[in-house]
Amino acid sequence: MSIEIEIGRGKRGRRAYSFDDVAVVPSRRTRDPEEVSVGWQIDAYYVDLPVLAAPMDSVMSPTTAIQLGTLGGIGVLDLEGLWTRYENPEPLLQEIAELPAAGATERMQEIYSAPIIPELITQRLQEIRDAGVTVSGSLSPQRTQEHWRTVIEAGVDLFVIRGTTVSAEHVSGQAEPLNLKRFIYELDVPVIVGGASTYTAALHLMRTGAAGVLVGFGGGAAHTTRTTLGIHAPMASAVADVAAARRDYLDESGGRYVHVIADGGVGRSGDLVKAIACGADAVMLGAALARADEAPGRGWHWGPEAHHPQLPRGERVQVGSVGSMAEVLLGPGTKADGTVNMFGALRRAMATTGYSDVKEFQRVEVVVSPYHPR
Repeated sequence: MSIEIEIGRGKRGRRAYSFDDVAVVPSRRTRDPEEVSVGWQIDAYYVDLPVLAAPMDSVMSPTTAIQLGTLGGIGVLDLEGLWTRYENPEPLLQEIAELPAAGATERMQEIYSAPIIPELITQRLQEIRDAGVTVSGSLSPQRTQEHWRTVIEAGVDLFVIRGTTVSAEHVSGQAEPLNLKRFIYELDVPVIVGGASTYTAALHLMRTGAAGVLVGFGGGAAHTTRTTLGIHAPMASAVADVAAARRDYLDESGGRYVHVIADGGVGRSGDLVKAIACGADAVMLGAALARADEAPGRGWHWGPEAHHPQLPRGERVQVGSVGSMAEVLLGPGTKADGTVNMFGALRRAMATTGYSDVKEFQRVEVVVSPYHPR
């Protein structure tokens, strides 16, 4: 039963928790980390690590998507980003990394105003397919109607529809909105949609036939959604709410399992551990992978909200570099701040609490323990 707090005589609000507010509790059993499995399967695709890379130009290029695939995760390429607008975006990525703070947003808006070239969508996805790893690309709901056929014909394994928020029912008097249920039904590939941050919104997305739901709203390191729109969803509560929707939809549908993927607020290994503990099947990493030496952002991180032509709701932030992508994900770690060997930390946490796989670890005990980092 949720506890509401009186904000004033005319408004009440439910208490919600971020990952910093909760902690995992050890149980009576422990096990060896080597005997813990963190593998993940979505539809027909099994990977060694339950991670998707966020479709952001500072995180994913065709090269880094391939690299993540060989390391055991899934790289998701932003099919509205620089790699599908320019034949060679490397000079522009370098320019963005060197922009002065005062004019960064305005110049990024100019750079991203170039049109998307369908042939480049095909070319970039083919590069990833030729490497023999799982192929995934992302479009926003607004661009899906325009480019989905090109994406499907290029041969994606997983199709991601990702926006700041995605609903199963978008009302518009200006244009025919994307009918997610009909769209997903007509495709032959699994679709991951989001973000969603509430039980009801997630349940409706699950009913569209989505294979996975991204959980999060404005919680990423490069988002300013809370400042700009006043909207925010603390991630521990959001993941737990959507996990409850998954459970109820499993009963409603007669056994159809929809994967819950935490997208936002998973900047360090402890956040990853707590995302799984709250009910996520996998995580989508943005800033965490932007810190890799190979990341296209060159130590900077930004998302599509940062260069929105009318209302930017994000910014370019400096995250620095902490090591190779392999070190960020699998170690060995040389820092004790949770930025490296993230999945080694997950293995260790699961072993310390006695759980052998990710599905089991979702049942671990969690306590509310507000923590305020120095």
